[in-house]
Amino acid sequence: MITGGSAVKQSIAQRIGRSALVAVLGAGVTLAGATDAAAAAQKRTLGPFGYGNLKLGMTEAQARATGRIVRKTIKVPTKCSAYDLKERRYSGNRAGMFISKKQGVVTISAPGRGVKTPQGIGIGATPAQLKAAYPNLKQNALYGTFATVPGNPKASYVFLVSKNMVLGVTLVLTAQDCLR
Repeated sequence: MITGGSAVKQSIAQRIGRSALVAVLGAGVTLAGATDAAAAAQKRTLGPFGYGNLKLGMTEAQARATGRIVRKTIKVPTKCSAYDLKERRYSGNRAGMFISKKQGVVTISAPGRGVKTPQGIGIGATPAQLKAAYPNLKQNALYGTFATVPGNPKASYVFLVSKNMVLGVTLVLTAQDCLR
C-alpha cells in the first residue's frame, strides 16, 4: 500500500500518470508492480507511434541504439535499410522494419501473436474483430487492407488478412519513401 504525503503522491503521479495512479491507489497495488505491468503492456502494443522504445521517425542511429534491431540484407528494390527485431527474425526477403535516410523509421511489423494494436487487433484476430475495431478499413494495391491509426493521422496499420484471420500487422508512416 502506498503511504506518505502529497509530495510523494505528486512524484508518483509524474512517473506513472494520473489514470494509472488512481488505479494503483484504488487497488492498493505496489508501485513497482504497476509500473512493470504498464511497461510490459506498452512493449507489447504496436502503435500509435511505435513499438515500445522503437518509434516512427526515429533515425537509424537512434533505432540501433535501442539494441532491439539487427540489420538485414534483402533482395527487394528499396532505397531504405531493412532490419528485423531481435525478438522476431524473418526469413527470405521479408523484414520487420524499414528505415529511410530522410524519414527515419517508416515501418514496424508486429513481431508475434502477443503484440496487438491499442484496439486489440493482432495476429490471430478474426476478420470480424478487425472490422469491428477499424470500421473504416480501406483497400489499395500498395497496402492491401489498411486503416488510419487512431491517435496518429500520419500513420496507418497494414493488415495481412486471410479468409479466417489476421496473419500480420505493420505500423507504417503513411507518407514514406521506402515502399512504393
